[in-house]
Amino acid sequence: MSTAVARREVVYPESRILAWCALLLVIALYVVGLVSNGIVRHVVQTAPVWITVVLGIRRSNWSKWTALPCFLFWLFLMALIWLFLLGWVNVISGTFSGVEIAMTLVVGCCSVAGLAMALRIKTKIRAIGALTVFLLTMVVQFLVFRISFLPSIAHDKWR
Repeated sequence: MSTAVARREVVYPESRILAWCALLLVIALYVVGLVSNGIVRHVVQTAPVWITVVLGIRRSNWSKWTALPCFLFWLFLMALIWLFLLGWVNVISGTFSGVEIAMTLVVGCCSVAGLAMALRIKTKIRAIGALTVFLLTMVVQFLVFRISFLPSIAHDKWR
């Protein structure tokens, strides 16, 4: 094993934890898709999170900058759901099964853990590159979320 590879593994082991947090988030959202007959919607919604999974597994410097916007986005959505369930805010509405509520807790925990880990990672990426990737990932996450509500995706007949 070359010293560059060894050094990379020592310097960025936290990116693997980011990958695991992202993967667990995706799995939890797929479970929601299965129980709510919306698997295609959730596959579309989680597409940007897969970038973090792949970059994290590869221990890439960029995993931090793709993880932050995804985890922030999903934590914000879970907070809105929790506030709705508590009857405090009606931004999000609907009925949520026990499984769906449990998965909001999983997604929220994965998001908090992923954010904490991402903030611990120190990279040597220039600020302009980091900001560009962060903003691009956030825009893509918002766009795919919006696209997932198109009738042909939102009302899939997967099962």
